[in-house]
Formats: sequence, C-alpha cells, structure tokens
Amino acid sequence: MREKVKTDQEQVFREFPVPKALRVMVVPAVISQLIVLIYNMADTFYVGQTDNPYMVAATSLILPVFNITLCLAGLAGIGGGALISRLLGQERRDEARKVSVFSLYLGILIAAVFAVGMGLFMDPILEMLGAGENTYEYARQYAFCVIVFGGIPTVLSNVLSNLIRSIGKSKEAGAGIILGGILNIALDPLFMFVLLPDGYEVLGAGAATALSNCIACLFFLAVLIRLGRASVITFSPKTGLAERESMAAVFAVGIPSAVATFLFDLDYVVIDKLMVSYHDLALAAIGIVLKVERFPLNVGIGICQGMLPLVAYNYGAGNKKRMDDTIRLARGVGIVIALVSILLYEIFAGQFVRIFISDAQTIAMASRFLRIRVLATPLMFLSFFTVYLFQAFGKGKISLFLGVTRWLVFNIPMLFILNGIFGMYGIVWSQVTADMLTVILSFYVFFRFSPRMEDERGVGK
Repeated sequence: MREKVKTDQEQVFREFPVPKALRVMVVPAVISQLIVLIYNMADTFYVGQTDNPYMVAATSLILPVFNITLCLAGLAGIGGGALISRLLGQERRDEARKVSVFSLYLGILIAAVFAVGMGLFMDPILEMLGAGENTYEYARQYAFCVIVFGGIPTVLSNVLSNLIRSIGKSKEAGAGIILGGILNIALDPLFMFVLLPDGYEVLGAGAATALSNCIACLFFLAVLIRLGRASVITFSPKTGLAERESMAAVFAVGIPSAVATFLFDLDYVVIDKLMVSYHDLALAAIGIVLKVERFPLNVGIGICQGMLPLVAYNYGAGNKKRMDDTIRLARGVGIVIALVSILLYEIFAGQFVRIFISDAQTIAMASRFLRIRVLATPLMFLSFFTVYLFQAFGKGKISLFLGVTRWLVFNIPMLFILNGIFGMYGIVWSQVTADMLTVILSFYVFFRFSPRMEDERGVGK
C-alpha cells in the first residue's frame, strides 16, 4: 500500500504532463468552488422566500461570523496542505504524516474553542452584531446550528479537503465539498418548509447547513479510511510530533491565508456600509453585483487551489522547470477565463442581474455597477494568484505582506477616498483602481523575492 500511494503521488506531481496534471488538480477544485458559492447563497435565497425581513436580516448578521470559521479552516488546512506537498517533494514522507496530524488536531482545537466561545457569549456577540428585538431569536437559532453545533465539522471538512488535495487527491477533495453543497441546497427547503412549522424557517436553514457539513465531514473520514493506514493524511497520534520548524511553517502560511480571507469579507462589509448612505436601490444593486462577480473569482480561486500543491511539490523537489511550467499555464488559464468573463458580463449584465431581482430600476443600476466591477477580474486573479504562489513556496511573511497591503493599504482606503471624491460610482470603481496598484506591487514582489531554487529548498520561512 505504501508504494502504491507513493506511485500515485508521483504520477500526478511528477510524471503527468503539466497540462494533464493541472487539469486533474484544478477541475475538481473549480467545481467545488462554484458549488460552495451557490450553497452560500442558498440559505439567503430560501429565507428570502419567507418574505420576512427580520429572518433575512438575522441570517445576514451571522454570515460574517460563520465566515470566520472558514478563515480558521484556512489557517490549518492551507498552511498544512502547502507544507505537506513541499515535504513530499523533498521525499520527507514521515514528516509530512506528522504535519497532517498536527494540522487536523489544530483545526479541531481552534474550531472547538470558537464554537464554545460562541455558545458561552452568544448574547453579547449578537448584541455587538446588531441583533435587535425582532431579529435576536432568529439570529440565535442560526448561530447555534451553523457555529456552535456545526463549527467543528465545517472546519474539519475544509481542513481535510485541503490536506487531501495536497497529496494529489483533488478529485476526492472536491467531491466532499460538492457533496456538502448539494445536500445543503436540497435540505434547506425540506427542513424550512416541510419538516418544521411556520416561524422556524431560519432554524431549518441552520439545521440543514449543519447537517450537510456533518455529512461532508463523514465523507472525508471515509476517504481517509479508504486510503488506508499508509496514507500521508492521518489522525493517528502514534505518528509522532511534527518538528518545531514544521509547526512554525504551518502557521507562517496559514495565518496569512486566514487574515486575507477575513480582510476580503471586511472589504465587502465596508462596501455595503458606504452604499447605505445613498439609497436602498444602490444597496440592493451592489449586493447583487457582489454575488454575481464571485463566479469568475471563485473559478480563479479553484485554479489557485489546484495549482498550489503542484507548485509546492516541485518546489520541494527542486524541479524548477516543471514548477515554472505549472505557474505559467495556471496563470494563463486564469487570465483567459477572467477576460472571457469581462466579455460575457459586458454583453449580458442585465440577464445575470435578473436572476436575482425583477425590479427594472435595480436591474439598470446593478448592470452598470457590474460592467464596471468586472473590469477588475483579471487584476484580482493576478493579485491572489501571487499570494497563493508564495504560500506554495512557504513564504508566509511575503504572502501576509501582500494580503494585508492589498486590503488595508489599497482596497479599503480606496473605497473611502473615491467615495469622498466621486460619490456612489467612486465606490464601484475602487476595485479596479486599487487592484491596478496591487498587481504592480505583486509583480515587483514576485520577481524580487521569488525563491532561487538552486540556493534553497527549505521547509518554510
């Protein structure tokens, strides 16, 4: 079994032609990202069918907190996954197994602390989020289901997905996320409108989300059992403790990933807050645009997720040519998809917006917003593509610098600056303006600080 597992990894990471290897790794990741995007909209969509604004507001209040659980998953999953791929490239299989144990239990511990904290301090947290008399009970129900009860399986599912992908099993990694997403979409109406009585629709949506994440987690555990005891990804404490340098490397990449995810969500929150100062149509329009624009962005994220283990493995193995070929092909595919998305959104903006709303004024405004925002798509892809590259290299400080600079120096300040100068449309143009600066910085950092493989093959710095 040990030799078979190793051979499978070598076929994907070393032996497959680069286009085939990238396809094998990227396609499942892209599909899972699109399913995640759809199921993230499912709760809001179905709750909206109740025509109860307090229910809609309650779920919206909890979504930023729920997104923090995904940040926590990125800390252990992306940090651990990138390191495992590099270690396999260095033929340090035993240390890779120890890192997988450390990453899995780290994810469980962080999720447990977060879930317990949410349960113990539910009242002050909901008050801080703005839950009032009409929304408090709905928000409490939803938070209990998706965070207190469902927090650990949600985090563990995402950690396992990243770790399983890191050993070349992208199909299995994507299948679990896809399964959870499809189940959530199917179970939402069942729990909300069939199993539970009127007035408990939010509880039903939360229960459906928690249950689907639990089933996805069980799927990943079944994958580990099928891979066998010789698999690199294992829960067995008998494997031993990872080296201190390896633990530091997990945090060095995982923390920047978690911070970048958090700041991405914060950027959306700031946009909403600024749009509130105009009128309801503007807020509704930008809300729709922020959903529609995620489709090409999530495809880009899927490309980066599939690319990362290939780059990390070949970086660890010292195979510079294969690593560079992978980077060039992944970057080229991402840019082409981004450019095609610009063309489609410019032509069919109105049709995309009509999926979410039928009001003519809102459609007209959202279409104008979308045609502007989509111009930033290739710039956004190049920005987070560079961050993923440095995560693959184990260069946590550089990826943290790029992530923090992008959001706290360029994007969020640009929102306030352009809003103050140009008003509502300044907010819409801010993404293009800020990401132009981000891409310039990203290219400089890449060419200045990308590692010289003949000089270093370290675990991470």
